[in-house]
Amino acid sequence: MTNRRNFIKTAGLASAALGLGIPNISFASGKKETFKISLAEWSLQRPLFAKTMDHLDFALVAKKHEIDAVEYVNQFFMDKAKDMVYLKEMKTRADGEGVTSVLIMCDSEGMLGAATSEGRKQTVENHKKWVEAAKFLGCHAIRVNAYTAVPYSTDAVKEQEAINVCSSGLRQLCEFADDFDIDVIIENHGGYSSNGKWLAKMIKETAHKRAGTLPDFGNFRMHAEGDKISSYDSYRGVDELMPYAKGVSLKTMVWDDHGKEHPLDYERMMKIVMAHGFHGYVGIEHGEPGKEWDGIVDIRSNLEMIRKTMENA
Repeated sequence: MTNRRNFIKTAGLASAALGLGIPNISFASGKKETFKISLAEWSLQRPLFAKTMDHLDFALVAKKHEIDAVEYVNQFFMDKAKDMVYLKEMKTRADGEGVTSVLIMCDSEGMLGAATSEGRKQTVENHKKWVEAAKFLGCHAIRVNAYTAVPYSTDAVKEQEAINVCSSGLRQLCEFADDFDIDVIIENHGGYSSNGKWLAKMIKETAHKRAGTLPDFGNFRMHAEGDKISSYDSYRGVDELMPYAKGVSLKTMVWDDHGKEHPLDYERMMKIVMAHGFHGYVGIEHGEPGKEWDGIVDIRSNLEMIRKTMENA
C-alpha cells in the first residue's frame, strides 16, 4: 500500500510539473536528464574496411566496451539494405546484447541538391531503401548529406540557390520517411553544409517535421584552395544547428574561423549542446589508427564524467 501511495504521489507531482511546463524533472533519482552516449561505426572504419572486423559484430563489440547504442554506416552493408535475412541478423544481434540501433549514416546515394528535378528524384529513390531498413532495425533516423551541384561560393545568390535545390530533395525524402516514422537528418559534411548558418537556414526552409540536423563537432571545414582552408567556428556552428538537432557527432578536434584546428573543449561544447534542451545521443566518431578502442574508451570516460557533473549540478 505504501509503495502504491508513493507511486501515486510521484505520478501526481510529475503530472503537475508537466501541466506547469516545468522540464527535465526526474522524481525517481533526483538527477537532471542529460544526454546518452552512442558509438558511430565510422570510428572502426579501418578494421571494417580491412575485413579484420565484421559489420555484424559491431553491436557486440560496442557492448563489450560498455556502449549500448550504435550508429551504423551504410558503406559496411551497402548491398544489404533489402536483404531481410541479413537485416534480421543485425537486429537479432543488437537486441540480444541490449544495444539500441540509433541511426544509419547514408553515403554514396546521390546528391539531394542535384542540378535537375529528375536527379533529385533519383537521389530520393536511392535513399528510400535505407529509410525502410532503418525502420526495420529500430533506428529513429537516417543521416544524409546536403551535397549540391551548385559550386561552392560565398556569394549570397549562390548560397540561396544551393538551399533551394537541397531543400527540395530533402523535403521529398522527408515526405516518404514520415510514413515510416523516421527522421532525415543532415550532418555538416563539407561545402555549404559546413556553414552552420547555411545549414540551419536550409533545414528551416525545408519546413518538414522530419528534417533535422546531426551537428558534427569536427566537420566545419568548408572549402580548400591549395593551402588556404575556409572553416567555420565549431562552437558557433553547433550552437546554430542545435535547434534542429536530432543527434550529435563528437570528434575530438574542432575548427575556428581561420582554417585552424584545435582540441575539443568538452565542457564548453557540451554546455552548448545541453543549453538547447538536447537529451538524445552523442555519437562518438573517432578512431586512432591501430588503437581505435583506446581513443573510444577515453572519449566515453570524458563524456560520462561530464554527464555526471551535469546531472548533479
